[in-house]
Amino acid sequence: MPFQKLAAGGTAAMAGQVGNGPGAATAPTLDTLRGYRAYARRWVFLLVISLLSYSNAMLWLSFAPVADNIARYFLLSTEQINWLSLVYLVVSIPAGVVAIWVLDSVGLRWATILCAWLNFAGSVLRALPCMVPSAQDPFVFLMGGQSLCALAQTLVVFSPAKLAALWFPEHQRATANMVGTMSNPLGVLVANLLSPALVKKEEDIPVMLASYIMPAGLAFLLATACLWESVPPTPPSAGAARSTSENFLAGLKLLVRNKDYVILAVCFGGGIGIFSSFSALLEQVLCVNGYSNEFAGLCGALFIAFGILGALALSLYVDRTKHFTEAVKIGLCLTSLVCVAFALVSQLQGQTLALSAICSLLGLFGFSVAPVAMELAIECSFPVGEGAAAGLVFVLGQAEGVLTMVLLTALTVRRAEPSFSTCQDGQDPLDWKGSMLLMAGLCTFFSCLMVLFFHAPYRRLQAEADRASPSRTTRARQPRTTYPTRQPPLRLCLSTRLAPSMNPVRSLGQLLPGT
Repeated sequence: MPFQKLAAGGTAAMAGQVGNGPGAATAPTLDTLRGYRAYARRWVFLLVISLLSYSNAMLWLSFAPVADNIARYFLLSTEQINWLSLVYLVVSIPAGVVAIWVLDSVGLRWATILCAWLNFAGSVLRALPCMVPSAQDPFVFLMGGQSLCALAQTLVVFSPAKLAALWFPEHQRATANMVGTMSNPLGVLVANLLSPALVKKEEDIPVMLASYIMPAGLAFLLATACLWESVPPTPPSAGAARSTSENFLAGLKLLVRNKDYVILAVCFGGGIGIFSSFSALLEQVLCVNGYSNEFAGLCGALFIAFGILGALALSLYVDRTKHFTEAVKIGLCLTSLVCVAFALVSQLQGQTLALSAICSLLGLFGFSVAPVAMELAIECSFPVGEGAAAGLVFVLGQAEGVLTMVLLTALTVRRAEPSFSTCQDGQDPLDWKGSMLLMAGLCTFFSCLMVLFFHAPYRRLQAEADRASPSRTTRARQPRTTYPTRQPPLRLCLSTRLAPSMNPVRSLGQLLPGT
């Protein structure tokens, strides 16, 4: 029977049925044919996680743009102000392992609710020194609030990958992962713009702290009231039906033994470390050669904005083509070229247009790879849980970020000759040439390692294709004469191995008579 006639038949009663038998052929679509369904409330879940990630990133860097005003208002030192941001990196490494277990064992709903409570409690605790003027040591409240927010970060930063796998169909996973992942750098961008706009003088700091409570409170209310379950009643794909089939410890062992995953984790984790160092050190690198703080902020904004645009375009492309590996490899290679250009041009004076373009391209090529690489980590490590696959990459990236930042700052030397420095620390200008060349070298090394040694199959897509056609092996053993002569392409679809670039939905369509 032609597939169009099947769609015209009365199939409403079959929508929730798992169609493994011949009777499932009366469904109107291929997903319904196999008993899979996507629920509209998946967008609410994505909204909550995106808002949480956005709010958490705002809380992370809310103090950095107005550090001098914060120090004077609360009578703190510069080192104490820096620790309000560094605590995120310190806490995320040990707490990230616990967050992996929570996501894959306790469930996505409770992990998200716990994250919302921690994030909201941390935002309120930070504001208590302003609400209670008699507070003896405001740094304790500020650091305590930032620590709670840092714990929340580990629960939300790699949740988008698990949400996309559990709730979204195969053709929307990369896009959903992109929306949740890019909410974090969007929060960083807004914090860099909002804090200086709110704090014109020291007396405006209570207003700033109260403003950051509002998005955290909204995410807290939505997570508590609108999230009802960790997984949908009916899975949206075959991969979701088999999600997290490995327990926590067994999954970690499989990841460590998976050569392709280890290569991806090291390379992409190194990329995370490089981009974290770039964001943190950008102002210090540029001010040495006479660039203003406003220009450094503009470069950081272009870096994030173009990264979000690139991630949107690349995720839509990958959702359609499934070229995960090609997209990541090409993106890393282009990022390496731009990183070399930044290492050279940043040492010159008066190159505002060139530096603006370079920072834009660095975000466009580098940031856009992040959600696709997270999806690729899940593809090459299936059936390990999504929380473990994405979370281990994040934890490794944070550790590599700390090492990279320490190494880059250790290689700097004091400049003896006069310079056009605009740095405001009252210290002698530093020479960042060797550090920037090292950053470009590391980026190139990770790109080459990825291109030369990463050749992983798409295990989740293969599993979904196998699940969609469970009788494939049995049919392949039948005599060739049993197949209708009008379907010669059928032999190609009955191969026991599926090429990584093959669309599993297209392969399933070839198995249906009359399509």
